[in-house]
Amino acid sequence: MADRIAPEELATRSAAAIGAAMADGRADPVALTGYLLDRIAEQRSPVFLKATGDRALREAKAAWDRLADGRPLSPLDGVPIAWKDLVDMAGETTTAGSEVYRNAAPAARDATIVTRAELGGMIALGKLNLTEFAYSGLGLNPHFGTPLNPHSEVPRVPGGSSSGSGVAVAAGMAPVAIGTDTGGSVRVPAALNGVVGYKSSEGRLEKAGVFDLSPTLDTVGPLARSVLDCVLVEAVLRGAPRSDVKRRPVDGMSVFVPQHVVLDDLDPAVLENFEASLERLARAGACIGRKPLPAFARAFAQMGQIGTITAAEAYVVHRDLMDGPDRARIDPRVVSRIAAGTRMSAADILTIQQSRAEAIREMRATLGEVFIAFPTVAHTAPEIAPLEADEALFHATNLKTLRNTLMGNYFNLPGLAIPNGHDAKGLPTSFLLSAMGGMDDALLGAGLGAESVIRGDGQ
Repeated sequence: MADRIAPEELATRSAAAIGAAMADGRADPVALTGYLLDRIAEQRSPVFLKATGDRALREAKAAWDRLADGRPLSPLDGVPIAWKDLVDMAGETTTAGSEVYRNAAPAARDATIVTRAELGGMIALGKLNLTEFAYSGLGLNPHFGTPLNPHSEVPRVPGGSSSGSGVAVAAGMAPVAIGTDTGGSVRVPAALNGVVGYKSSEGRLEKAGVFDLSPTLDTVGPLARSVLDCVLVEAVLRGAPRSDVKRRPVDGMSVFVPQHVVLDDLDPAVLENFEASLERLARAGACIGRKPLPAFARAFAQMGQIGTITAAEAYVVHRDLMDGPDRARIDPRVVSRIAAGTRMSAADILTIQQSRAEAIREMRATLGEVFIAFPTVAHTAPEIAPLEADEALFHATNLKTLRNTLMGNYFNLPGLAIPNGHDAKGLPTSFLLSAMGGMDDALLGAGLGAESVIRGDGQ
């Protein structure tokens, strides 16, 4: 029998590596699950809102039995996973990070993606913290507390809205966490916590049983330790235990860098690390193109002048709360963002929808199958205290945090946030590789080929 890997060592590895160790008998899913549940119990900030220990250990024992018989359900059989608390788990309350739903009735059934993960042999560790109603890129939560970024002794934001998802992976509490992304809520916490995050194309991953923010723009995606992890998890969540994604070579890859909006006012380390990643890609044979992309500038200007699809739809989703006495129980910073939707007319919403459809057609005709690259977030993780003290600073910082990623939602661009270095304080920076909607397999394949180059591994 192969030598067993101790749970504390196994917990630091990628999901793909853990799955491989499970399959060849070097790892024990029960021992790993117990170790992670102990770590969750000792969390220093509210990353998990609820650990589902009984379910996790039951699923781990079932995985142990299957693996002992040589019957793995997928390459991730026996690998633990954690869920943003927008995602229903049978018998558990879905709080959406809100005081309003803290004591709501438990979900009657698992969300479709939770069911599919279980069918792939993954082990559900529990429910993760988030920004209330998933409506902020910073990750602060006044009701349940804010998960702290593990890369700093000074309290810094975790990124949002999938704040617990980013911290859980970065802090070693789970090898994989699931988030949702409406304006950057997978890619931003991945970037600020130094992990990989994948935003899927609209409609790629099933949203049944996932709490809405913006039904048009909401997408589901994993946060993990490698692009390969995201490839494997994404396949499981689609109900396809084996992925058809093929690694694409960097040599000959076409990468386009927009010169509008996304390169403005970057932290020096963000710009330096982004340019270094591009230089490495070019040396490896990628074709790097740079030119203005007016569609980005028009979209950003329109959002400022008219409003956003997210604000309009968030008000519809939460209208009963916003127009009733429970409004006073919602984070005022979230209320102000939802309230922006009340100021939008039907003409505004139709204008945005028409402009968006035309812009997507224009970009597809202009770029085709070229990959798009820019920094995931313009800055590294800011300190929490100034944001809590100054609401105007909070909103300005939140907008800047989401500025680049929200382009991906507006234009339906699947995206991979890949760590590409640190600043002088040791805070992570991130490189965002995107593609046109529906090109998820091509994007994931490009990510497999380019990840080590973007990171600068061994260079």
